[in-house]
Amino acid sequence: MNSFSVLITLHVAAVTLTISFFALRYWWRYSNNQLINARWVRVLPHCIDTVLFVSGAGLMWVTGYLPFTDDGAWLTEKLFGVIIYIVLGFIALGRHRPRSQQVGFIAFLLGLVVLYIIIKLATTRIPLLG
Repeated sequence: MNSFSVLITLHVAAVTLTISFFALRYWWRYSNNQLINARWVRVLPHCIDTVLFVSGAGLMWVTGYLPFTDDGAWLTEKLFGVIIYIVLGFIALGRHRPRSQQVGFIAFLLGLVVLYIIIKLATTRIPLLG
C-alpha cells in the first residue's frame, strides 16, 4: 500500500467515525442519556479529529493540493466548511436550556448539511463558489 492509500483510508475512516459519533452524541444529549457525561465521550472526539487533521495534512503533502491556491480552491472551501461545522457542533452539543433545544436541533441539522457539502467538495474537487 502506498502512502496515499494509507492516508485516504485513515481519513475516510476518521470522517465516518466523526460523523457517526456526532450523531450519537447529539442523540445522547437529546435523550438525556448519562453517557454524554462520560469522560471517554468527551475525549474520543478529540482523538478522532486529530487523526482526521493529521491524515488531511498528509494528503495535502502527498497530493500537492493546498488551500488558498487556484488548484486548491475546493480545499479552501472545505476548510471553511469544517470551521462552520465545528461552530454548529458546539451549538448542537452544548448544554441546552429547554427553550434552546430547538436551536440545538437546527444546528445539528445544519451541521449535517455542511458535512454533506464538505464530502461533496472532497469527492468532486469542484469548488462551489468559483
